[in-house]
Amino acid sequence: MSVLDALESGPASLAQLVRITGLARPTAHRLAVALERHRMVARDSQGRFVLGPRLNELSIATGEDRLLAIANPVLVQLRDLTGESAQLYRRQGEVRVCVAAAERASGLRDTVPVGSELPMNAGSAAQILLAWEDSERIRRALRGAHFTAATLSQVRRRRWAQSVGEREPGVASVSAPVTAPGGRIIAAISVSGPLERLTRSPGRLHASAVVSAAEKISEALRSV
Repeated sequence: MSVLDALESGPASLAQLVRITGLARPTAHRLAVALERHRMVARDSQGRFVLGPRLNELSIATGEDRLLAIANPVLVQLRDLTGESAQLYRRQGEVRVCVAAAERASGLRDTVPVGSELPMNAGSAAQILLAWEDSERIRRALRGAHFTAATLSQVRRRRWAQSVGEREPGVASVSAPVTAPGGRIIAAISVSGPLERLTRSPGRLHASAVVSAAEKISEALRSV
């Protein structure tokens, strides 16, 4: 823990670790290398020790547990209010993953099993997860996308997105952003269903309910 605490303020050479922690040089080296083996510590381009990727993975897992605990009852409420299937998506690399869902019990519905990986170039949830990215990532993602930069600009302005037949013909959806306490977009909450019920303007029907659900989750995350 002394080694990890020492790296909290930035990269450190072995000599700096020894000075900050007060550990003997062989001990500091042995501990840092052991932590590196478990990816708790890594090296930068200059060979200095830095905090490793495993810490971020554990942080995400902790946050996701809290997010899912808060989101699941909200998804059920959203499904019951709209009569459509509700989902929660998070971005993982170049795909979005359905991490929670509340399915419509019967009748024609859009079913997205938890764990499904969907593309980032189609669908209202993809628009939400992409709209607040930096301009370079947006530019790359728009190649071959079913939406445009103008679409994403509109999403940022109104804070909800809609899609009609983007991901799958005959399916429409509406999504809104879930934010972490610092304001970063961490997930997209959606409702989706057949075009015959959601119409070609699904936002007109369900944007208000979806935005309210997203705000409810975001507020709960801030209060934890």
